[in-house]
Amino acid sequence: MHATRSRFRHGAVLAAATVLCALSCAAQAATTLSVVTFGGAYENAAKKAWFEPFTAKTGIDFSTESYDGGLAKLSAMEQAKNPTWDLIDLETNDAITACDEGLLQKFDRKLLGNTSDFLPGSISDCAVSAMVWSTVYAYDTTKLSTPPTTINDFFDLKKYPGKRGMRKSPKVAMEWALIADGVAPKDVYKVLGTPAGVDRAFKKLDTIKSSIVWWDAGAQAPQLLADGAVVMTQAYNGRIDDAMHKDHKPFKIVWDAQVYDYEWWGIPAGAKNAADAAKFIVSASTPQAYADLSKYIAYAPPRKDAIPLIDKSRLGDLPTAPANFKRPLQIDATFWADNADAINKRFQVWLTQ
Repeated sequence: MHATRSRFRHGAVLAAATVLCALSCAAQAATTLSVVTFGGAYENAAKKAWFEPFTAKTGIDFSTESYDGGLAKLSAMEQAKNPTWDLIDLETNDAITACDEGLLQKFDRKLLGNTSDFLPGSISDCAVSAMVWSTVYAYDTTKLSTPPTTINDFFDLKKYPGKRGMRKSPKVAMEWALIADGVAPKDVYKVLGTPAGVDRAFKKLDTIKSSIVWWDAGAQAPQLLADGAVVMTQAYNGRIDDAMHKDHKPFKIVWDAQVYDYEWWGIPAGAKNAADAAKFIVSASTPQAYADLSKYIAYAPPRKDAIPLIDKSRLGDLPTAPANFKRPLQIDATFWADNADAINKRFQVWLTQ
């Protein structure tokens, strides 16, 4: 009797120890993906639509860091052979350059299954598109009696006096300057690819330079508008939509000459948790996951099968809605990958003149 009870107790202790060990080992094995994004409203939407559901399903957690784009830090990590990021949010030209320079690992598109409904160009050798976003301009409806409707109005200080908010970057600023100067969107990069075209863009920017308030982070654009620091501001469409719907700001987007682009997920070369990062990209690239993002921010899905899953009341807020897509310009990422350094150097000089 005592021997039986002793064996039972011994077995119970072993079983308890096994359970504790399993729990401990699982806790130790749980991955935390280090993710760098552009922060703000987009990161908040990504957390709700993608990060939290993925954690609930897999136990894999996320730590996030914000940045303003560019490849300087990623390049430094590669040179030091010490990548601390597992997943990076990239603009298209940076995704192209990072892939070409070996800063990102190759992505096996077979992991995504059937990709026939993805929009053209939305899967690359090293990255998968997270969404379609757009640079637009917006204004406060309580401050302007006559609403602006075109990109020309953004450059018209006589009709619309006051400060303009702009991202401190030649990207989009150059394109808008040429369109406002009479260049058709389809011809923008043909013109911008010449020295005369670059001169023409800077000359047009000169006409509003003294009225520009520069911003660096996307969250600053709606704040400048809310504070009355600017009459109009260049902005990411999702940031303005977020301010309108969540903060109930009296803003309105002008979609004319919107410059749209893909946003990308890439995995840094040598990332410590590359396999789990790839699992996340696959999870975030399903039609339902893309549709879920649109619930929280007005960015469009890069695959067609997601469209029927989006609430019809939300479709009109997306960059690709027919009413918003009348005179768009898709950013030429290859142009910027090839010319960003030269144009940016001139832009930095121009800022100081």
